[in-house]
Amino acid sequence: QVQLVESGGGLVQAGASLRLSCTTSSARTFSDYGMGWFRQVPGKEREFVAAISRSGGNTAYSDSVKDRFTISRDHIRKAMDLQMNTLQPEDTAVYYCAAKARTAYWSIVSVFTGATEYEYWGQGTQVTVSS
Repeated sequence: QVQLVESGGGLVQAGASLRLSCTTSSARTFSDYGMGWFRQVPGKEREFVAAISRSGGNTAYSDSVKDRFTISRDHIRKAMDLQMNTLQPEDTAVYYCAAKARTAYWSIVSVFTGATEYEYWGQGTQVTVSS
């Protein structure tokens, strides 16, 4: 079991930057979880944004955010971050942090891009980008 809390959302103008954070609370070690960011707008399915492996050495991004967003994890803070640069109005959404617990069937370098692969979710943080 892990609790996830997102922070850092807000209202910005197009071209600005924001940094989202996801802090975790769990009896298990932080490196036991593969993690990711997803986003959702009303009436649409939750969309993959970025993912990071348990080790932090492997990452994946959706085509729409690649080269603008950077995912990272801090094993001392037990937190995952998403640095979002050059934000555009189409980035407006609720952003969710997700975690997948380690099992014997996947490795420390695996990344997961499907929402159904994650077992734990935060409550979300709103990001609004005005034009």
